[in-house]
Amino acid sequence: MQRPGTSVNPEDDRGSGASGGPLRQFLRFDLADQEYGVEILRVQEIRSAERATRLPNAPEHVLGVINLRGHVVPVVDLRRRFGLPAVNVQASRVIVVVRVPLAGRDVTAGLLVDSVSEVCSLETATLRPAPPLGNASEAQFIDGLAVSTRGLVIMLDVCRLVEASLSEPTNPPEA
Repeated sequence: MQRPGTSVNPEDDRGSGASGGPLRQFLRFDLADQEYGVEILRVQEIRSAERATRLPNAPEHVLGVINLRGHVVPVVDLRRRFGLPAVNVQASRVIVVVRVPLAGRDVTAGLLVDSVSEVCSLETATLRPAPPLGNASEAQFIDGLAVSTRGLVIMLDVCRLVEASLSEPTNPPEA
């Protein structure tokens, strides 16, 4: 398990797996008793959760911003983003800091999750597409599904997730 407050710089072991397929590395994390994954190349670091400064009229799932060594970084609560129930105990939650291309530049954002599991390697061929979910807008964030010992791991397209979460229009307050 990765310790909060440390950088993630995995050695590139994108060789091939047992069946000869290319490997991709993912950071696995938990959210509401479900495992999720994001491509490790997008992960900058993992930090202990901290209080974010709320911004006026920000979407409900954007907790606010934190200071990350002089850079202002927005923090997205993935429980709120995905419509999952809130938790009372915030102490064990962590922020996964990711860096993604957005509008022609790299953007850093934090993803508040329940806990981080591990960095794992998966053969690209073992990822399965998500089934059609009708009009569920959050389905656009699913990159695929992978099998783990605990069940299915939902692999997220972190670029789409951050872009949609930070560019979503907000409803102005009623007068």
